Amino acid sequence: MKKVIAILVVVLAFAFQTNAQDNMKKETVKTVALEQTQGEFTQKQITLSAGTYIFEISNNNVGSDVGFVLQPKGKSGQANHIKEAYVKAMVKNNTKQTSNKVTLKKGEYTYFCPLNKTPEYTLIVK
Repeated sequence: MKKVIAILVVVLAFAFQTNAQDNMKKETVKTVALEQTQGEFTQKQITLSAGTYIFEISNNNVGSDVGFVLQPKGKSGQANHIKEAYVKAMVKNNTKQTSNKVTLKKGEYTYFCPLNKTPEYTLIVK
């Protein structure tokens, strides 16, 4: 009887662990599409809910490579950049590029292009 109970406990523990891992894999990732033109993003402010995102940056005939920087509002400098939000490669003229997954918590952020010298725009996470 003790062996049966021990086996049952092991099987149930394994089932709960597997279920927890499956739930972690089901993370919802949303894509935020942003377009850059010469000297600006066309989206001046974005409001999102807390969660995980991939940023897709379009270079709409800028004539040079563009990039993407996201940082907490009020904190500037490369040390404060959210590195996961950087595009995986420079965005060539008339192409798109994506960032890695970025988990955003409630708060305010700013985004800009350091290469195409755009102003800083506001991203609000509610």
